[in-house]
Amino acid sequence: MATIASASALNPREIDNTDDIPGRRAQLITGNQTYSSVTEMVCRVAEDPQPMLWYVLFGFSSITAVMFLSLIGYLILTGVGIWGNMNPVFWAWPIVNFVFWVGIGHAGTLISAILFLFRQNWRTSINRAAEAMTIFAVICAAIYPGIHVGRAWLAFWLIPYPSLNLWMWPQFRSPLLWDVFAVGTYASTSLVFWYMGMIPDLATYRDRSKTPVKRMIYGLLCLGWTGSSRHWLRYEKAYTLLAALAAPLVLSVHTVVSFDFAVSQVAGWHTTIFPPYFVAGAIFSGFAMVVTLLVPVRKIYKLENLITLRHLDNMNKIILATGSLVGLAYGTEFFIAWYSKNPYEGFTFMNRAFGPYWWAYWIMVSCNVISPQLFWFKKFRTTPWIMVIISIFVNIGMWFERFVITVTSLSRDYLPSSWGYFRPTIFDGLMFFGSFGVFMSLFLLFCRYLPTIAMSEVKGVMSSSEHAEHLQAELLGGGHSHGHGHH
Repeated sequence: MATIASASALNPREIDNTDDIPGRRAQLITGNQTYSSVTEMVCRVAEDPQPMLWYVLFGFSSITAVMFLSLIGYLILTGVGIWGNMNPVFWAWPIVNFVFWVGIGHAGTLISAILFLFRQNWRTSINRAAEAMTIFAVICAAIYPGIHVGRAWLAFWLIPYPSLNLWMWPQFRSPLLWDVFAVGTYASTSLVFWYMGMIPDLATYRDRSKTPVKRMIYGLLCLGWTGSSRHWLRYEKAYTLLAALAAPLVLSVHTVVSFDFAVSQVAGWHTTIFPPYFVAGAIFSGFAMVVTLLVPVRKIYKLENLITLRHLDNMNKIILATGSLVGLAYGTEFFIAWYSKNPYEGFTFMNRAFGPYWWAYWIMVSCNVISPQLFWFKKFRTTPWIMVIISIFVNIGMWFERFVITVTSLSRDYLPSSWGYFRPTIFDGLMFFGSFGVFMSLFLLFCRYLPTIAMSEVKGVMSSSEHAEHLQAELLGGGHSHGHGHH
């Protein structure tokens, strides 16, 4: 590795000079990077003093997180009556927020596991931050079922542990119990996968640490990593195995979450399209959140040469594709409601679009179906501030999608005498806002203390592209190409 690094330092990679050539694809790493410059760029984020903006954001988000935890305490003391949940809308914001946060966590595992198995090199600069975002989003999601059960101190009943003293056995036919298994498996696998990928980079942090305390902490976290060929061999085997285990979870987790709705008898929920439709929506909102977070991160920490416009462009293409799939699902739902001639389904979908919650439905459609279509144009896909605005709209739309599915179907059921109009209380709004505080606090701490970009994987892409260029030059008979000498 040292000889490759020194050779690379002698012959800086001129890989950013093809961006302006028509027909050539933009590069994954720009700015004539060497192995040592990549290490410096990533380690600088944790080693240098944080910008003032970091302290402002962390102060605000941590205060918001404390407010969230305080409101949970107040909820447990007072009861779920502080929420707007009412008859017939017994499921309201808590379940909407749960599904929203689980969806946000989907892009990380998709980028890490599935794109890794398909050997997509463009994942390398964004996978670490996306995986971290997955963990933090699942933490926010996991809070909601625990406090939604009413008696939060008995939430451990959701876990089917063996006991002779249980007053009430877990209801294994309840999709909420399936959620415990699905989300628990997803969280634990994603956590191990994320940590496993960081081990080589944590060893770099250990070796560069200036203080004994930091050296000890990073030394414990990197599990005695030395970078020997035996370590690399075992690491790559284990990482591939974990990726293969995590890949099915991308499809299974949100499929199980969709069963919360699909296995019920409520018109508008009892439908077979929900599993693929929820999975597409989860990937859609997850990628939008990755773009929303990474564009400011690359600007604040000056990582534009590693998180390039090529990465953002590819993510925006996935947002466009999944957004179109979600739009197709909306159209399919309406078509089947009409084609089936089921009066209850027909009424439910007309009520969604033109009933008392029409405003929520059309916000959902405009944010999720119309706004991503701007990504057909390269100008929008490669202009950072535009993609952030569109991504924020996508996440607003995806929250409204869950709201529309949950609330409109419940508020007007089979008996007009039992219809009701759900109005959220201030506690609903503040708790949802507070969950963003938890999410952002964790993400900012991640940026501060852990490697935000997978250095070892980026260097792997650099070495493989160098070898490919060198081989191409030899095949053409030149022997040298763009100053790439003998490695």
